[in-house]
Amino acid sequence: MAELRPCAIVPVYDHPTTIADVCKHLEALGLPVLLIDDGSGTECRDELGRLASAGHHLVRHSLNRGKGAAVRTGLSEAARLGYTHALQVDADGQHQPDDLPAFLAAMHEVPERLAIGYARYDDSVPRIRLYGRYATHVWVWINTLSLAIRDSMCGVRLYPVKATNELLRHQPIGDRMTFDTEVLVRWYWNGGQVTNLPVRVHYPRNGVSHYAPWRDNIQISWMHTRLFFGMLRRLPRLLLRRGRSR
Repeated sequence: MAELRPCAIVPVYDHPTTIADVCKHLEALGLPVLLIDDGSGTECRDELGRLASAGHHLVRHSLNRGKGAAVRTGLSEAARLGYTHALQVDADGQHQPDDLPAFLAAMHEVPERLAIGYARYDDSVPRIRLYGRYATHVWVWINTLSLAIRDSMCGVRLYPVKATNELLRHQPIGDRMTFDTEVLVRWYWNGGQVTNLPVRVHYPRNGVSHYAPWRDNIQISWMHTRLFFGMLRRLPRLLLRRGRSR
């Protein structure tokens, strides 16, 4: 088996108070950290510059292009630097670092699989966010004719770099909030296997959210519509796969 070389990629957009701790936890796992600055403001840019001076790898977008675009940049950079797998982690510090080693263990067990986090919330989760996520879960199950993807919106997942970049080159996947969900559906459509792992999630009282309800809900609704018609075109193949998995 070829040597596995994992890294972490962290898309960052104005999280100056949490990003250092996120880097510290990833560094403790022995992971090189690739920070993708998606057009942050001055305070966060300065903090990211400090972290880069401390040894973390930094790539900057001059303007905000969206989380999906930042992840694309991170995966492309990971490939350029010779990494085989990339652990995507959000910059806001919502995820428990003790849950991350399981993703690296899954990588060693089945390197070709995409490991997906599924959120285990505490009482801090806003109800409206929780209900909205379950609506997306149902659409994902419809559009894959499967329950294989337990949670398509959790910001923790471990990508096989080469296969994911190949998928991104050939599939129309959005660059903003729709990316996390759409890349998983299209990975599944493409025959990819997934592993689901629990991730505890806490929403800080004064946490920063970049979710724009009108813009993002419209984009998410359009994504589900496109995926539904894409599922209809793939219906025979998906039904065959479902039958084989029983």
